[in-house]
Amino acid sequence: MLEISTGADAAAQAAWARFVEARPDASIFQHPDWSAAVTAVFGHTPRHLLARRGGALVGVLPLMQVDSLLGGRLLVSVPYGTYGGVVGDDPAAVAALAAAARRMTDELGARVLDLRSAEPRCPDLEDVSGYLGFVRKLPERVEDVAAFLPKRARAAARHARDRDGVEVRHDPGLLRPVWELYCRSMRRIASINYPLALFEELAGRRGDRLWVSAALHGGRPVAGTISLVFRDTVLPYVLGADDSGRVDGAANLLYWSVMERAVAAGLRTFDYGRSRADNTGAVGFKKNQGFEPRPLGYQRYVPAGRRAPDLKPSNPRYALARRVWRRLPLGVTRVLGTWLARSLPG
Repeated sequence: MLEISTGADAAAQAAWARFVEARPDASIFQHPDWSAAVTAVFGHTPRHLLARRGGALVGVLPLMQVDSLLGGRLLVSVPYGTYGGVVGDDPAAVAALAAAARRMTDELGARVLDLRSAEPRCPDLEDVSGYLGFVRKLPERVEDVAAFLPKRARAAARHARDRDGVEVRHDPGLLRPVWELYCRSMRRIASINYPLALFEELAGRRGDRLWVSAALHGGRPVAGTISLVFRDTVLPYVLGADDSGRVDGAANLLYWSVMERAVAAGLRTFDYGRSRADNTGAVGFKKNQGFEPRPLGYQRYVPAGRRAPDLKPSNPRYALARRVWRRLPLGVTRVLGTWLARSLPG
């Protein structure tokens, strides 16, 4: 018989971690490290659901309550994550966890239950379109990574390296300068940045499974990425770049180097994360790297009489704010982005 419990003490979190680490359909975003870091930095209320059968853990649904100034009360699995949703041993466990999450949504008066599954897992939930994933198997040998990249991307990377003298360094000590580049890029595309504290918290929890990489020109970082490693997959979570004319080539070289590092470490999969289908710039860049988009299986439940908020940057109501955002000083957008991120769970 299935038993559904809420919350997770230290022992339950350890079992939860072992459970998702053993499942090929789970991601770092469904690991307790992610939810713990989000709770510590943003203060969202954990509402995690665990399914047991005969005392054994057979399913988890990491879930957090976000009380948003812009969207009202939301239940999200998981905030700021590319993926999320239910991980279960069998359809019965998945269905029981989804049903418990729907009941919780009703009881808490939330506007929406948002599950960010890579594949749709809950037949009774509404599908959410508009999000694309980019995943590709890596070659087995480091020397084959060059041929793994399309000719155009490879040429841009070599141009940055050979003509402009750009070099790549993997160094956790570069976390802050890479975050600063990321903030600069987010202002340029009129989007908010997550706080440095989130990445510091993740670094403390994930250790050498959080990679910080930067492309340097003349010793100065011009592009950088923070990557998450989970099982055999590396996922560059954020990218930052300055406004120089060498950004594209530097970014190509940066990702090439991360791929080589991943292959050398025995990783098998490169996950470019998600992009909104309407974000043609990001989608185009990833396709030019040889990655084909696939629709993600996001799903949601909206209680009767309520309406899910539209918090996407493409919402016309945010058009003026986005135009203004690009003109604000970087020091202002960094602080405002950190504050707004609590109400915009990604």
